[in-house]
Amino acid sequence: MPTTPDAVHFRRAGPADIAAVVDLVEEAFRGHASRAGWTTEADLLDGQRTDVRQVGALIGDERLLLAEVGAELLGCCQLGPEGPTAAHLGMLSVRPGRQGAGVGRALVAEAQRAARSWFGADEIRVLVIAQRIELIRWYEKLGFRLTGAAAPFPYGDTRYGLPRRPDLHFVEMVRRSGPQPAARPTGQDTPVPPSPQ
Repeated sequence: MPTTPDAVHFRRAGPADIAAVVDLVEEAFRGHASRAGWTTEADLLDGQRTDVRQVGALIGDERLLLAEVGAELLGCCQLGPEGPTAAHLGMLSVRPGRQGAGVGRALVAEAQRAARSWFGADEIRVLVIAQRIELIRWYEKLGFRLTGAAAPFPYGDTRYGLPRRPDLHFVEMVRRSGPQPAARPTGQDTPVPPSPQ
C-alpha cells in the first residue's frame, strides 16, 4: 500500500512497544530482510542491531518516537538531550518495504519538532558510520551538515554488532532549527548511489 507523509502519525513509544521496535530495527538494518531497503548495514556489521533490554532502557532514559499508519509501525527514532541546546538522534529506522516514500523525511522533521518540545533543543545531531556515503548524502538532503567531528567505532562492544571490516568510524552531522530544504515529491526520496570505496 502506498504511504504518504500526510498519512503518518507520530507518538512516543511505551513499554508495550518494545518488541515491535526491536523487530523493526532489526528488519531495517541487519540480515537478509534488511536488503529489501537501502539502509541495510549487513555489508558492514553482523549480529543484532538492538535487543529488548536496550530498547527498554531507551524508553526509560530517553525518548523513542514512533511513526505509524493506522496500527502499522513504519519507523522509529531515538532522541535524547545533548547539552543545553541540542538533542541527539539515533536508531532512525524505516521498514524496508516502506523506504523511499518520504517516511524517513517526515520522521526527521517530527524529531526536530519533538526535540524542541521535549528538550528545548535548537539542533539535532546524529552519528553516521563514515563508510555509509549514501546515508550521509540522504541526511545532507534533509539539511544536515557534517561538523568535522568524528568518533571511533566501539570495536569489542557487541551491543553495536560484529564489524565485518577494520576501518569503521562515525562522523557527526547536525541540523539546526529553521527552514530546511524543500521536500521532494513522495516516492522520490531515494539515495544517491555510493561512491566507490
